[in-house]
Parts: sequence; structure tokens; C-alpha cells
Amino acid sequence: MNLIRKSKRINLICLVIIGLTVSLSLVASNATGQKRKFLSVGTAPPGGAFFVVGGAIAQVVSSHTKDMKWEVSAEATKGTQENIRRLAKGELEFALANAAISYFAVRGEGAWKGEQPIRTVMTLAPNVALFITSQSSGVRTLSDLKGKRAVVGPAGAGFEYFLQPILGAHGVSYEDFTPLHNTQAGAVDMLADGSAAAAFLGGAVPTASITRASASQNIFFIPFDDAAKQSLFENYPFFNAVVIPSGTYRGQDEPFHGMNVGAMHLITAANLDTETVYQFTKVLYEQRTEVVKIHPAGKAINPKNVVKDTGTPFHPGAIRYYKEIGIWHGEGSTPAD
Repeated sequence: MNLIRKSKRINLICLVIIGLTVSLSLVASNATGQKRKFLSVGTAPPGGAFFVVGGAIAQVVSSHTKDMKWEVSAEATKGTQENIRRLAKGELEFALANAAISYFAVRGEGAWKGEQPIRTVMTLAPNVALFITSQSSGVRTLSDLKGKRAVVGPAGAGFEYFLQPILGAHGVSYEDFTPLHNTQAGAVDMLADGSAAAAFLGGAVPTASITRASASQNIFFIPFDDAAKQSLFENYPFFNAVVIPSGTYRGQDEPFHGMNVGAMHLITAANLDTETVYQFTKVLYEQRTEVVKIHPAGKAINPKNVVKDTGTPFHPGAIRYYKEIGIWHGEGSTPAD
């Protein structure tokens, strides 16, 4: 009986100690205001750069904010359009997006119903895209697509937001040819078997799908008309000139003057608090070399590139940090008219 009483007394003492420990821990937490914060970064389906870069960003920020009790995780999504919608609903805190799609979303144009409340955190790597065709197809200009079949990207990816302006500047519309939807890998197969006359492919240079296409067949890069390009550059801030160096792809003997059709950029909800965005931007920028170790697109996190205006206003938290380190040179408060 004495042993039982002693055992009960010891258990009671342990419970009291545990209770005091928990209470003191809660008091300390409340005193410092340190509460665990969970942040999600929307990416895209596995297999593309968004998925890997988004994962790298989440990993790097999370590993350098332990003192702030942040837990940052990447979430695979369907890509830009879903990311924008989920930011607006408060289901994500940060996300990767194509700047061309964000441009129309923040203005409520195209298929967007109302202006989407998103803001830029930083501009990342360019998305260099172009139409390719087989040397034997007879297609030499974008106008030659009329009456033919061409792959215009995966269904639901939102490529039409930058493809329609490109085609329009060349006097071509989706009604002039048969638009086909497929992945980049699938598009290469369709070129090889002749079920598509051309395909719109792109990403970071070198692009894996174009490398694969050039290795298995003789391809031709369909050039963009100079006047059309100039018109696009003047009317849309997300378009800009990019040169693909000669020798990048098999059979490419000369540099190809292409276009960035909408850089990858990191975005957030307009109503996310300034301090969170400031700290996220600061940590990511200062630890950018860690991102590069995971994906070379991290090299785009540099003083000249991160503040590039692609048409979506920057968040005040990001602007605060860029001003602090002396690289901010824009307004970033309202969309360009």
C-alpha cells in the first residue's frame, strides 16, 4: 500500500511539473509573441521548373527562419492560374506564376472575372519560348501556320495569355489553324510523327524539350517578325528580347533572336501583411546562393533582375526591402494603364 501511495504521489508530482513546464512555455511564447507560422508556396505539377524552383524557395526560406518559428512548405498545384485563384482565397501565402498571366489577372482581363488581388515579390527567370517545326514541313513564318495543326501548350495552362498577343502581332489567330493541347514532351512526339506541323515550346535555356526535338530530327526555329516583336515590347511589359546563343541546340548554327514571353515570378496576396512579405523577401534574397545549388534558375535572384517590372505591382513588403538595400527604382503601386 505504501508503494502504491508513493507511486501515486510521484505521478502527481510529475504531472504538476509537466503542467508548470507547459504553462511556462506558453507564457514565454506569449511574452515574445513567437507563434509558429505556416506558409505555403504554390508551384505547379511535378516535371517542370516551377515545381523544383518553388520547392527550393520553400526549403531555403524555411531553413533560415527557425528563429521566427516559420514552417514554409511547397505545394504542387496545376500552375499559375490555380495559384492566383488560391492566393485570392487565402489558401496560399506565396506562389510562382508566369508574369504574362499575372498581367491580365491583376487587371481582370481575358477570362478573369474581376481584378485579382495579387502582388509581385520578385521577378525570377525568363521563359524563353518559340515555335519550332521540322525542316521538311514548309512552315517558315507564323503566317504559314494558317490551315495547319500546331501544339499551343497543355490544356488549362493559360498559354493563350501570351500566345494570342504574339500570334495577333503576326496577323494570325487561333481560328486560322487547329490548336492542339499537349505537354512539351508530347508536342515533340507529335512533331516527329507528323501529327502536328509546329509546336510552341519553351522555358529556361536550354529547354529540355527543344534539345530532345533537335537531337531526334532536323528542326527549324520559326522567326518572330521584327516589327511584331517591337509592337509587343511596346504594349506589354512582360515581353522582352532574348538571344539564344548559336550551338545551344543541335543544328543551330546562328544565334536566334527570341523572346521572353513572361518571366517566372514570385507573387503573394495583396493583403498579406507587410512584415511577413518583407522578411520572406529578405531571407530569400540573402540566401539566394542556396537556391542556385538546387536549380540554376536561382541565378535570376540578382540585383538587376528581381525588381524588373512585368506589369504586376510589387507588394509594399518587398518594396521596403529593396529600398533598404538600394536596388529599388520603380513605383510598383498601381498597374500600368
